[in-house]
Amino acid sequence: MPARGATGYAFNRTRTTYLATELMIARTHWTRFRGLMATDASRFRRGQGLWISPSHGVHTFAMRFPIDVIYLDQERLVIHIEEELKPWRLAAVRIQATSVLELPMGMIRESQTELGDQVDIFLERPLDTEAA
Repeated sequence: MPARGATGYAFNRTRTTYLATELMIARTHWTRFRGLMATDASRFRRGQGLWISPSHGVHTFAMRFPIDVIYLDQERLVIHIEEELKPWRLAAVRIQATSVLELPMGMIRESQTELGDQVDIFLERPLDTEAA
């Protein structure tokens, strides 16, 4: 996972279910690029997630495990879904996306998240205090 910065949680308001209760935020150029690279699967377990903002798409280069990916627009509506994105792949680019949620594999199915769902991101501390 990226170095400790702002944290929070992601909640699918449409399905009334949590997507991540331990959400790390990647907002700097470096943390967005690094993402989950070189992270061991045991360190990215159910309940965790990475919110990459801003982002139009992601890659899984140097990753060791598949992930679920949810693309969100400016209103945080789900506009694209990638289930079980395997390591060493380049995911779709969606110009309408303003951020992307990376979640442990199986979370999309488990939460029944679908296109058009409303996702709320709650932060434990303001983003402007995140270290670069």
